[in-house]
Amino acid sequence: MVSIDTQNACVDFPIFDAKSRSMKKAFLGAAGGAIGRNDSNVVVVEALKEINIHLREGDRVGLVGHNGAGKSTLLRLLSGIYEPTRGAADVRGRVAPVFDLGVGMDPEISGMENIIIRGLFLGQTRKQMKDKLDEIADFTELGDYLHMPLRTYSTGMRVRLALGVVTSIEPEILLLDEGIGAVDAAFMAKARVKLTELVERSGLLVFASHSNEFLAQLCDTALWIDHGTVRQAGLVDEVVEAYEGKEAADKVRKVLAQRR
Repeated sequence: MVSIDTQNACVDFPIFDAKSRSMKKAFLGAAGGAIGRNDSNVVVVEALKEINIHLREGDRVGLVGHNGAGKSTLLRLLSGIYEPTRGAADVRGRVAPVFDLGVGMDPEISGMENIIIRGLFLGQTRKQMKDKLDEIADFTELGDYLHMPLRTYSTGMRVRLALGVVTSIEPEILLLDEGIGAVDAAFMAKARVKLTELVERSGLLVFASHSNEFLAQLCDTALWIDHGTVRQAGLVDEVVEAYEGKEAADKVRKVLAQRR
């Protein structure tokens, strides 16, 4: 059974050399969490604090919140990249993380070879990925570059390659951060169509986005993440109204009405 459960999950980042007040302020600004001390009296940034989430197959949950609020850290916790410092996180199902797109890629081998490698990293078989090579190649629009080493690619080209792979799989749990950027607007519009199809194939979605309208297209409920805590949970329009106000929520309600 596909599920995500966290019980008072916390993620702390230790700052072993944070001795001055100015340095502590710099870390706080970068991480968005609160400064504290752990049991060993080491200064830590409390990136996530007492996160309680219980999701099941079919759930489509959006994450809203300011930059540095903890949305990306939460996605990394749910993907297994971070372990809880305290509390627990139990994720059951095959996870497809659509962030940190360079993970599982080798700069010294070709784009074609990296398609296979990235697919294996995401739980696919070599045969499955070979069967999808032509489809992925067409989507990326990289042409002959697919036969060149990844180190010759620009950042945008790497994002195209990674998006081509991840949108071709069949995930049970999809963890999606739209802030993957670095591609032109026309390609991102095409990628959004593929991402929407990917969401429809997934069993469970957790999606971080700064576009309330796109979030409303994909999600039914939302979490407002604020300084590492869940400030509010509920229907998408209700959470957006609490976070950004009635005008933003009315735009979301128009999108939701079009879905019905």
